[in-house]
Amino acid sequence: MSKQKLELTWIGKEKRPKLEPRILLEDPDKSYHAQHRVTDGDIFDNRLIFGDNLLALKALEQEFTGKVKCVFIDPPYNTGSAFTHYDDGLEHSIWLGLMRDRLEIIRRLLSDDGSLWITIDDNEAHYLKVLCDEVFGRSNFIATIVWRKNYSPKSTAKHFSVDHDYVLVLAKSGDRWVPNLMPRTEKQDRAYRNPDNDPRGPWKPGDLSARNYYSLGTYPIITPSGRTISGPPNAMFWRVSETKLRELDADGRIWWGKDGTNVPAIKRFLSEVKQGTVPQTWWSYEEVGHTQDAKREVVELFGDDAFSTPKPEALLQRVITLATNPNDLILDSFAGSGTTGAVAHKMGRRWIMVELGEHCHTHIIPRLKKVIDGEDQGGITKTVDWQGGGGFRYYKLAPSLIVNDRWGNPVINPEYNAAMLAEALAKLEGFNYAPSETRWWRHGHSSERDFIYVTTQNLSAEQLQALSEEVGSDQSLLVCCAAFRGVTAAQAAERWPNLTLKKIPKMVLARCEWGHDDYSLNVANLPMAQPTPTPIAPPTRGRKMARDTSTADLFGDEVSGAENDV
Repeated sequence: MSKQKLELTWIGKEKRPKLEPRILLEDPDKSYHAQHRVTDGDIFDNRLIFGDNLLALKALEQEFTGKVKCVFIDPPYNTGSAFTHYDDGLEHSIWLGLMRDRLEIIRRLLSDDGSLWITIDDNEAHYLKVLCDEVFGRSNFIATIVWRKNYSPKSTAKHFSVDHDYVLVLAKSGDRWVPNLMPRTEKQDRAYRNPDNDPRGPWKPGDLSARNYYSLGTYPIITPSGRTISGPPNAMFWRVSETKLRELDADGRIWWGKDGTNVPAIKRFLSEVKQGTVPQTWWSYEEVGHTQDAKREVVELFGDDAFSTPKPEALLQRVITLATNPNDLILDSFAGSGTTGAVAHKMGRRWIMVELGEHCHTHIIPRLKKVIDGEDQGGITKTVDWQGGGGFRYYKLAPSLIVNDRWGNPVINPEYNAAMLAEALAKLEGFNYAPSETRWWRHGHSSERDFIYVTTQNLSAEQLQALSEEVGSDQSLLVCCAAFRGVTAAQAAERWPNLTLKKIPKMVLARCEWGHDDYSLNVANLPMAQPTPTPIAPPTRGRKMARDTSTADLFGDEVSGAENDV
């Protein structure tokens, strides 16, 4: 019997955006760095990106594919509040589609031993799990963690007071990803003592009895005091053979009690146990905080203008501890109030955050400045002994490369200068933008011998001949120009085999959805249009057909209009 792959279906699933790979523009006035190095481990090249997070993920793809160790995202939970324009089925379809597009890029950004952590609630958790199985492969699903986020019941709940959220954990490769151990707690270590002053240090006694049958586990024992023990109490067998017991006793690994009359116990030394514990899937608010903790943290930072749905710093500390090591790269494309970046910064990890809302400027930047200046004393600051330092660079997405002129013709955006145009076309063509200081025609490279040159000039045959001679026969050059004259494309290819000629902007017109700046998961930000009645047949029996043009904009002609009473 063949195995069938389980897949979700939703309205418009086959519709995928043709994303424009925008370039990122740094704004030095909003970037921020400590005035001096606090420690040798200070990290200064973290990135805060302002703009639509799907476009930002696409912008990061070329440089960071396979380099991100951990992605943490706290996406909108699709509770219905942002989807007032649609019925439940359609809002669910939009949410799934927009999440799918992001997950696919996130998977490419992750390193082979990287992991994705997603906070979600019951509204979409189980659909999201199946969607993640599609994108990541079912074998790469790791666990569903339950985080108890509330410490008291809500009396206003209609059915149940919901006390938890979920954290879905996915790996780029389930075979390669292994979580770090949880640090041992003082409570765990207090169980180890050293009553006999063993030079190997503190230990705790372990049971030597076994209930399961063991052929060599039936023998009497004579204690050091001379007492005879016929067998272990409340059990039928010893868990080690008589020979092994003697070896352990000779090595000082058996405890007989202070007077040598006790039932033997094996000594388990603290120095020999794992220096950590395997993580569990139940996270209590005592360990990782609750929503009130999170609100207190942001109120201390921002006063009454606090962010409405933050996550506690202790929750992010737990994720980062399990998923990364110092200097690893962490990405959060739904930055919110900036908790991920703040915690990653304090823990010595590199980070990238993306946020479209204005709270990027009103909340995240001021918060990060306090972290860098050592003025943020809340959250995990004291736990990790954070003293300040490091910095970040602020970027915004460049505007769309192609716009329409006043006659409706597609042209290069006049906001682009020569350097921006060269970088944008290099990215679109799959080249690394790296202008040469010695070769004016080298704007980027895809290999050691393959280069790109971008110019808005109309190049003559003489100019192309000179360019071909300078490039040489052992290298190749993609020439992006406004036009070329004096030769046809076929003649150029034959005459200058080391050059490939493409015209701007024709070379990229069909590549992307130009001018689309907002793919956000807040449906209120999506393009909307009022339903316009469009008769498709003479009215009969007082009824007519109407088409919702906003639905058509989102999903094309596959969604039909619905009947409305008149």
